[in-house]
Amino acid sequence: MAELPPLTRDQRKVDADHLKLLAIFHFVGAGLALLGILFLFGHYMILHTVFDNPAMWKNSQQGPPPMEFFSMFKWFYLAFGIWFLIFGILNVLSGLFLLGRKHRMFSLVVGGINCVHIPFGMALGIFTIIVLLRDSVKEIYES
Repeated sequence: MAELPPLTRDQRKVDADHLKLLAIFHFVGAGLALLGILFLFGHYMILHTVFDNPAMWKNSQQGPPPMEFFSMFKWFYLAFGIWFLIFGILNVLSGLFLLGRKHRMFSLVVGGINCVHIPFGMALGIFTIIVLLRDSVKEIYES
């Protein structure tokens, strides 16, 4: 059986395809951040309805009053809402920068931040870092 010659790859095309895919996935990450904000809002509304219903808590003698307990959760919602908002904005900007082949270091930093969001963000962050650290991709950004 005769051996086939190795396939030749045009590295510029491969890099362009990878950068385009990364940009798309950064936009998807921003969409997931928006879904996270919507989830937090829905969760807040449900808990607010439950804790604000005095009929549910009239016989409860233990623990803090329900609305005081719920007020501690408001800080949780605020912190995570801000985190998802910042995460979404950073991913949209990174996606735009990847499409425009600008601000490589910004996209590398966003890739590192994405690693906090397991599992999708971690995969996106790792692949972003791998692609953007290639010498051939550095040349694209420098030209």
